[in-house]
Amino acid sequence: MNLVAPPAARIGAGGLVVDGLEVRRGGQAVLRGVSLAVAPGEVLAIEGESGAGKTTLLRAVAGLLPHSGQVSAAARPALVFQQHALANRLSARGNVLVGTLGRVGFLRATLRLWPAAERALADDCLERVGLAGLGARRADRLSGGQRQRVAIARALAQRAPVLLADEPVASLDPGNAEAVLALIRDLARHEGLAVLLCLHQPALAQRFADRRLRLHEGRLHPP
Repeated sequence: MNLVAPPAARIGAGGLVVDGLEVRRGGQAVLRGVSLAVAPGEVLAIEGESGAGKTTLLRAVAGLLPHSGQVSAAARPALVFQQHALANRLSARGNVLVGTLGRVGFLRATLRLWPAAERALADDCLERVGLAGLGARRADRLSGGQRQRVAIARALAQRAPVLLADEPVASLDPGNAEAVLALIRDLARHEGLAVLLCLHQPALAQRFADRRLRLHEGRLHPP
């Protein structure tokens, strides 16, 4: 367990612990007994080639795929997708507010009856990711780097202590990629988020993650 986890005392109630995670598709094992732990304030990068199962791992941890094994976190993790998954017709603020659906409810959200406190939270999340003043701008008028920041702000609006990021810089140019990863690292350190990050660029993982592991043939290995 030393390979995949920080000292147990650092994990705490706000961290993430995965024990013996297995996912099968069509009778074939995609993930085989994956165990890891991420402490609050820490960024753990999972590296691996395309098709190695990195996205499957994050979706299983997020509760979006059936699996065996245990996933322990204080609340359901927030997931940042590779391709933003923003609604182009909504403003940046509107997309962030989608992260509050679990508290507001679908009906009120459909009618856009967002409570004032949630609107204020959305603006605060945008400010925390460096997009203060852009809340009213439509998502389709934002740059790629800005769109990914909105996706991170939406995840923050969920108030989850664990953040999962699936190749969050795959579609960005090098400058924006580094800026987004620096943002994720700073949010982890300053706000105590436990971050599980999948990347296929080892050089970026080495620069911005506290620890690195490699997923190969469904199992975790040293980088």
